[in-house]
Amino acid sequence: MLHSVPAHKSVISGFGRSNGQISLFESWSTKSQTRFPIRCSITSSGWSGRGGFKRRVVVQGTHPNSDQEEEDQEEFRVMTAARSQYNDIVIVDTGRSRFLLLDSTHNVHSMVNKGEDKWSGSYWDEFASLPAIVPEGPIAIFGLGGGTAAHLMLHLWPWLQIEGWEIDEVLIDKAREYMGLSDLEKPNRAGGMLIVHIGDVLSPVVKDDGGYYSGIAVDLFTGGRVLPQLQEVETWVEFKERLMPSGRIMVNCGGIDDTDPTGITRKWELNSTIKAMLSAFPGELSWRRTAQAEGENYLALTGPSPDLDLWSSRVPGRLSRNVREWRPCI
Repeated sequence: MLHSVPAHKSVISGFGRSNGQISLFESWSTKSQTRFPIRCSITSSGWSGRGGFKRRVVVQGTHPNSDQEEEDQEEFRVMTAARSQYNDIVIVDTGRSRFLLLDSTHNVHSMVNKGEDKWSGSYWDEFASLPAIVPEGPIAIFGLGGGTAAHLMLHLWPWLQIEGWEIDEVLIDKAREYMGLSDLEKPNRAGGMLIVHIGDVLSPVVKDDGGYYSGIAVDLFTGGRVLPQLQEVETWVEFKERLMPSGRIMVNCGGIDDTDPTGITRKWELNSTIKAMLSAFPGELSWRRTAQAEGENYLALTGPSPDLDLWSSRVPGRLSRNVREWRPCI
């Protein structure tokens, strides 16, 4: 658990992947794990009376793309940590990025780069390709988190009107303060902006009050796993009703084990979320899996099979290559 780290030296040993989520690992040796050695000095720990996490952490280590250890060290610092009704929340700052860690899994649920390169190198980048194949209209993000997908979408499509849904108000407050979310809530020069809704996007009240969207990006996780409701056909039938004509839904479906005991490679059929979606969108569902370096997430896209050449021509660089990997669920 995040709150049980002892008040002495520890090591955050790297960013890894589990069930399609990025994780930040901790260990107690600087030698045993070398993927991303980050030395972490903890001077105090414990929970305050108001539920806040009282810990000052200064972390140093090498960037994962560096071959050097001592010469190319980068300082990592925990900017804030808190407990809400839904999450243990930690935001980690580096010279290049900020990361939002949630729950006891230490999964990275959002990241924001500080420089010109806005790409995350993970499934969030794929969400930014959705506006290119949906009709004009508002885009929704179900599971806004710290706003990674919203940052990318407004960077590529600055005129977008985005509505982000997030159940955790404390998380949103922290993301506004430390992840630049508040900047997205102001109209930019092209008129685009993010509108944040606090609430359970699966509740009947939200369903009745919610609008209709040209596209919906779904990124709903808890405890490092896809919400169980996303494995129910009725959830997708309800989400389908919130689309405009010709609208589409793109979903982070998490992951599955690569092989069964016989060594046979498993494919999308064993992802429970995709199976439920296929029942709600018969004959109108596509899938792809991100590369190993990007987390090996399974993604799903509703609607008729897209024209991959046209889609590719409408999105920049790396997305142009990636969208060509979508395949129909047949």
